[in-house]
Amino acid sequence: MTRIWSEPFEAEQWNRFELRIEGPQEGNPYKEVVLGAEFQFGHRSIKVDGFYDGDGQYVIRFMPDCTGTWSFTTSSSTAQLDGLQGTLICIAPTSAENHGPVKVDQIFHFSYADGTPFYPVGTTAYVWNHQGEQLEQQTLRSLSKAPFNKIRMCVFPKHYDYNAAEPEHFAFAGSLQQGFNWEAFNPDFWRRLESQLEQLQLLGIEADLILFHPYDRWGFSRMTAESDDYYLRYALARLASFRNLWWSLANEYDLMFEKKMTDWDRFFRIIQEHDPYQHLRSIHNWHNPEIHYRSNLHWYDHGKPWVTHASIQHADLNFVTEWRELYRKPIVVDECRYEGNLNHGWGNLTTERMVECFWEGMAQGGYVTHGETYVHPDDIIWWSHGGELHGSSAERIAFLRSIMEEGPRLDTSAINFKWDGSAGGVEGEYYLIYFGASRPAFRSLSLPEGAAFRIDLIDTWAMSISPLDGEFTGECKVPLPGIPYQALRISKI
Repeated sequence: MTRIWSEPFEAEQWNRFELRIEGPQEGNPYKEVVLGAEFQFGHRSIKVDGFYDGDGQYVIRFMPDCTGTWSFTTSSSTAQLDGLQGTLICIAPTSAENHGPVKVDQIFHFSYADGTPFYPVGTTAYVWNHQGEQLEQQTLRSLSKAPFNKIRMCVFPKHYDYNAAEPEHFAFAGSLQQGFNWEAFNPDFWRRLESQLEQLQLLGIEADLILFHPYDRWGFSRMTAESDDYYLRYALARLASFRNLWWSLANEYDLMFEKKMTDWDRFFRIIQEHDPYQHLRSIHNWHNPEIHYRSNLHWYDHGKPWVTHASIQHADLNFVTEWRELYRKPIVVDECRYEGNLNHGWGNLTTERMVECFWEGMAQGGYVTHGETYVHPDDIIWWSHGGELHGSSAERIAFLRSIMEEGPRLDTSAINFKWDGSAGGVEGEYYLIYFGASRPAFRSLSLPEGAAFRIDLIDTWAMSISPLDGEFTGECKVPLPGIPYQALRISKI
């Protein structure tokens, strides 16, 4: 018998509509009950997977992308959940902060669904979401004052130096001591993760959610292929309706030696096929400078069609222009070492170099992710645990973000410098040139003839902008202060 909800439901555009239905609890509902729904809007039809949330609760979630009236019908392997019908009224966003999910735009860049440009200025706190309420709230307070609009974080906990604590909750039912049930999930874990995603969304932060990683003592990195796929399908059903979500298949995927390249291909296809909203998808590589400095052979092929952007670990940002041309996709250097003083070589970058990495990458039309690893008496280190930021790069990254958001999105510039600068721009209209640790007293530029430009001198360390006197055109000599970390912003008048 068909059941129809008489009153329509309501949800904002790009917000989450949730339908909860009572259903059977016998056996293993996670595995044995199939649930889905089809949402229709005019000629369009979108199918979504439902999931079991424990205690006899079955859930269908949907993120409408168009205002107006949607109809939906459920489908299920059990009659109790099958053939349920209803109507959803999608209203316009009531918050100015709701721009929809982030998508690739203009080949190399990003924008929200409503067309607002998005400049990823990310940070990394791999397992901040596994640290308990007090530290997690401190992390959110730190993020609320920081410039970051994307955070890399893991579903599974992390086993590594400075990471010895046992998490409160796990994605699967069970524990390390008792063993895990690879056919049943822990709803408390997933509800907590969803709350964390919601809190990030309120801060305007995209969650770059890492689905697999090699730093593990619980067995999550060594599950069977069946369990891997089962976990992915459940994560997709629960989380895909969050608009501030990106899928990162793995952190340092190439250290997960049990998995083959065909496994990663399969994971990408599962996400592509079962995410009705097509959130961004990427995969991140390990980097050993001795063997990987110049070779990309160990990387996953970012040119494959299901990869939306390249997520790269590399300490040399001079390759951004080359990677743009190689992959013809947005380049996000998600790991370029970490600002701090840790004993590990990847974790003791100076503040100056962290800021320099951001300028080098973004001046070439790429994007860069921050990380921080300062020694802490209680081993609470931002890169993994979150907590408080102790470095001084964040304020300078905020300064760069404001400059990027004021100007056009950058492409590789014909006036790029091979020796001492990174440059990008919009040909004939706008250029951004960064000199890094070099300290020229002047530079000769070849600007377009017949057009007048104004030039601002930017001290990226002191965070100051000083207009240069006069107008510039054609072959011109530009005075510089002869100190490091200077940039030029050149705008057509």
